Amino acid sequence: MLAKRIIPCLDVKNGRTVKGVNFIDLIDAGDPVQLAKQYAEMGADELVFLDISATLEGRNTTLNMVLHVAEQVNIPFTVGGGISSIEDVDALLKCGADKVSVNSSAVKRPELINELSNKFGSQCIVVAIDAKRIGNEWVVYLAGGTIPTQYNLFDWAKEVEKRGAGEILFTSMNNDGTKNGFANDALARLSEDLNIPIIASGGAGTIQHFVDTFQKGKADAALAASVFHFGEIEISVLKQELKKNNIEIRL
Repeated sequence: MLAKRIIPCLDVKNGRTVKGVNFIDLIDAGDPVQLAKQYAEMGADELVFLDISATLEGRNTTLNMVLHVAEQVNIPFTVGGGISSIEDVDALLKCGADKVSVNSSAVKRPELINELSNKFGSQCIVVAIDAKRIGNEWVVYLAGGTIPTQYNLFDWAKEVEKRGAGEILFTSMNNDGTKNGFANDALARLSEDLNIPIIASGGAGTIQHFVDTFQKGKADAALAASVFHFGEIEISVLKQELKKNNIEIRL
């Protein structure tokens, strides 16, 4: 069995790490380069770096910042935000990113997933999906959770896998920043439907929430931001507790 992964997420806007609730009310959480270095030293398995306003503002992720972050870490590192072409991915990988995350651009032009997978290999293509539960439906949203689409979460996830994505990063907009736990029912269904790894995102507040998303949500990795940024959960303590719950994890 593959070890589960703990992934701190650095949402960056205007060169600073930020964190909000339900994708709004953003507050400053520190310098992304310094945080990345600390997390690598603390035992994080991977990092995700998202320029959350890149798509809305129509610009590419800041390559210079990616270069500095990559210089400080020795663990796999995913970069996302405003990526819409082979050229964008090529530039990010050359700056030191191990994987890239695409979201809005893939929904707008699904062929992009095929192109990126064919060019760089599926192992470095992560498709991020932001979805909100409305009634009994999970609706996919674009541009930092601001634009609803016609896509259903589960249908889109299946298409993403067929087109060559190596991994899915699913964020529940309902759970994001609430610290009430991950959307484990949706995660479990994604895990059943798909053969590629699923990263759980949105809702981490306690160590038990991580236990639950691995045991009930069947997630392959769990991503969180504020509980790590503000020192509410220490990665080493979290991993020891996961181990105690018979969850395969790298210590």
